[in-house]
Amino acid sequence: MLTLYFSPGACSLASHIGLEETGAPYEAKPILLAKGQQRTEEYQKINPRGKVPALSVDGKILVENTAILTYLARRFPEKKLMPTDPAEEARGIGTMCWFSSIVHPSYQRVNRPERFAEGEAAHAGVKENGRKSFWANCQEIDSMFRGNEWIMGSDYTLVDPYALVFYGWGVRGGFPMKELSAYTAWQERMMKRPTRTFRHHSFTQARFSNAGEHPRKVVAIVVSDLMTCCR
Repeated sequence: MLTLYFSPGACSLASHIGLEETGAPYEAKPILLAKGQQRTEEYQKINPRGKVPALSVDGKILVENTAILTYLARRFPEKKLMPTDPAEEARGIGTMCWFSSIVHPSYQRVNRPERFAEGEAAHAGVKENGRKSFWANCQEIDSMFRGNEWIMGSDYTLVDPYALVFYGWGVRGGFPMKELSAYTAWQERMMKRPTRTFRHHSFTQARFSNAGEHPRKVVAIVVSDLMTCCR
């Protein structure tokens, strides 16, 4: 049995989409970061670090998007969710590591400067640095899509859902994401991907704020996730 612990607005969106792409049955359990549910005794038994996502695989706990997405791709090879060539797979894993270690923290500086510096006087500088770094990272992601249909090239992989997280955060954070033409065109392709109806939300349209509206085809699951600020 697969059980995903996630929080709307968090990076766990990537693993959430990954599970949907496998077509496998799973249970989704929301952990509301804004309410501090990640610090409860119950969830600390799942992930003592108090982070999402966490994936229970028959009672064995996996954490971190990179690990979860790689596991899903390898468990369901018939879905062809990662490259079969070892070097290309490693390149995809490396991209996800960059997402988690560089891109994600740059956005955290904007929303959670207190995690990076003590004293309110220092927070403005941390936020400004975060905005510059996050925007530069988004521009680099944009460059990855130039001439490519998907982030790894011509084939869709589970690296793509992870990239969607940052497009949504950029919109939410007021960044001019529309200026990133390749990234924006890819986001529109993502929203048109067919997938199973997501049973935990009842949205009929996907809205990316000023980025426009799209039919509910790919990720009805992304709607509340992307429109909730990262915690």
